[in-house]
Amino acid sequence: MMRATFVPTAVATLPWGMLWVVVALGTAGVLGLYSAAGGSMTPWALPHAVRFMAFLGLALALARIRPQTFHDFAFIAYVGGILLLILTLMLGVIGGGARSWLDLGVVRLQPSELMKPVLVLVLARFYSHVPAAEIRRIAAIWPLAVFLGPPILLILLQPDLGTTMLIVLNTIALMFLAGLPLRLFIGGGLAVAAAIPIVYSFMMLPHQRDRVLIFLNPEQDPLGAGYHLTQSKIAIGSGGLFGKGFLNGTQSHLQYLPEQHTDFIFSALAEEWGLAGGCVLILLFFLLLKWGMGVALDAKGRFERLAASGMTLTIFFYIAVNLMMVMGLAPVVGIPLPLVSYGGSAMLTVMICLGVLMAIDRSDRRDPRRR
Repeated sequence: MMRATFVPTAVATLPWGMLWVVVALGTAGVLGLYSAAGGSMTPWALPHAVRFMAFLGLALALARIRPQTFHDFAFIAYVGGILLLILTLMLGVIGGGARSWLDLGVVRLQPSELMKPVLVLVLARFYSHVPAAEIRRIAAIWPLAVFLGPPILLILLQPDLGTTMLIVLNTIALMFLAGLPLRLFIGGGLAVAAAIPIVYSFMMLPHQRDRVLIFLNPEQDPLGAGYHLTQSKIAIGSGGLFGKGFLNGTQSHLQYLPEQHTDFIFSALAEEWGLAGGCVLILLFFLLLKWGMGVALDAKGRFERLAASGMTLTIFFYIAVNLMMVMGLAPVVGIPLPLVSYGGSAMLTVMICLGVLMAIDRSDRRDPRRR
């Protein structure tokens, strides 16, 4: 009763369990970046903390928006995202071999990251209007080429295969949840398998082909193309059960582990916190995803269910691909660990996903039919 009296309803009804999980993940990121810099808040930990608080505020603001508004503005956001991708190809900054960033002075924005939640909203809106009797027909399939073709082409031209892969995976999963026939996915899988040699031979850059070969056998070039994977596995394995202790990671502090503040931050954390700390981090991600799928299952409308599922899947593929990558179970494709790795655009994308999920959750709990 005291809580109902003194705490505003808008605050009391927030999903605090999920928010504490998010704060714990952000804190883990600050601690990992502080250690990676040798016990300094600069150059990574402090900007990460500031971005985290700012983007969390954005997520809480998005939570106040009605899901119908996301439905209505999905195509406008899509057009804006396409324009940003075109602008990136024209004026973007090159980093890591790809022209993927727009330098806005204060921050660097990666528009391809923002297209992930935008495409989820577009696909959720489209499939929410497809009648159940039509969902298994060609009319429910061909528009995907219209929606996906332009952004995927523009992202491939950067080139950014990692982001393209996540968008494709998310789209396939969302199509499956929308009810498209299983034969489509089997046929699509066979087509992808047949296209792999063509993509490898003609669409991949030399360093990208090296990543695939090294994924299959990282020991063939441990000091060259296989260096990232080799050092990552050494860092994770050397942590043992309980780790070497905070600020005591040798792989990261002696600069053996590359990209320790971005793609391979889990390896740096696992070295210092060990198997126990790594499992705690994975458990936090599990709780976050569990909450997201719970929102999707409880959503009252088809658009809300698909949007919530898509946003949760977006976060899931970030987590799954990054963890598989640093453990040597997937090629190195430059995917950060959500809320933990240093980087503004990926964190912004994840916070947008969480904001939309909170908006759907709030709308569902306010629905009088569920009281």
